[in-house]
Amino acid sequence: MSDIKRIVLTGGPCAGKTTALVRVIEHFSSHGYKVFTIPEVPTMFTQAGMNYLTDNKDFFYEGEKATLEIQLALEDKFYRMAQACNTPAVIVCDRGAMDISAYMTPELWSKITGELGVTTHQLRDERYDAVLHLVSAADGAEQFYTTSNNAQRLEKADEQGLAIARQLDKKVIAAWTGHAHLRVINNHEDFDAKLNRVLKEISHVLGLPQPIEEERKYIVELDGELPDSIKSDIVQTYLVSEPGCEVRLRRRGFDGKYVYVHTTKKMISPTEQLVTERQLNSNLYTSLLQQADPYRQTIHKVRHSFIWKGQFFELDTFLKPISNLMILETKGIEHQESVKFPPFIKVLEDITGNTRYYNYNLAIKRD
Repeated sequence: MSDIKRIVLTGGPCAGKTTALVRVIEHFSSHGYKVFTIPEVPTMFTQAGMNYLTDNKDFFYEGEKATLEIQLALEDKFYRMAQACNTPAVIVCDRGAMDISAYMTPELWSKITGELGVTTHQLRDERYDAVLHLVSAADGAEQFYTTSNNAQRLEKADEQGLAIARQLDKKVIAAWTGHAHLRVINNHEDFDAKLNRVLKEISHVLGLPQPIEEERKYIVELDGELPDSIKSDIVQTYLVSEPGCEVRLRRRGFDGKYVYVHTTKKMISPTEQLVTERQLNSNLYTSLLQQADPYRQTIHKVRHSFIWKGQFFELDTFLKPISNLMILETKGIEHQESVKFPPFIKVLEDITGNTRYYNYNLAIKRD
């Protein structure tokens, strides 16, 4: 099969990856997919005698280098196996290459990738079709945090261990930041809701129609410092499209580096839509800008993404074509759940479902 999707399932300690993998195998196997799963290589290495906390720098270096080599080799071998299948296939990795980078210095990561002849851009942006990050139970679901299901876990269920787990969670997200389809999966009051979000995101990557769901949105003001957020610069251009279809180009910048994504949203029925995304190179992005909708302006905004008490938020500050507008959007919070607003956010108005504030409508040119 030519269209084989590779998906990373990652997250901080005690995030629910093991349970999610079982659900993914059951769900997509029943839908006719051959599901391949790549085991978590660092856990394999730890069980085999590797000590990632060693003070021996040479031992640590060789172990981390070998970890990345085996990770890539396993993924490549299973990809070739998937190509030989006569049924649709999906490869789900229990952590991916960039997870390894979160546990070492940037200098050491650069040295290892250089010796192996690969780059961060290749491993993060080009190798996988989607990265799903499950938030650690240590952040917002502390009552469910446990080390009993993984004897290799070093972050214990005390205050110090929870703090370490939260920090690791953020390091892993930062390692993957820049991937065009990075999705952060919240903790929920009902764990099944977390698992269902995983299934939904994978279905989205596989091009399966999904129910239309409104994320909650609020006009807000910032009332204090914004801690531990990931900042990105977003330029969004809408293209000419057929009725019932929304086509968008997005340039998203992180620390001077850019990712270009083409997104199409097509209504399948009044309650379902099909969303497809593909990453572009800068030349194709520039070429497609020639198809910009003449009736809409380009949107420019700055986004801060952050986790607060296990819930994921995106805070957009609009620069063009409007200014003095700040919109906070929730991600994956169930309708029956309450939003845990951070103390540094002042909510001015709930605009959930208000089409006036859809980006597509904010871009309309006005006399």
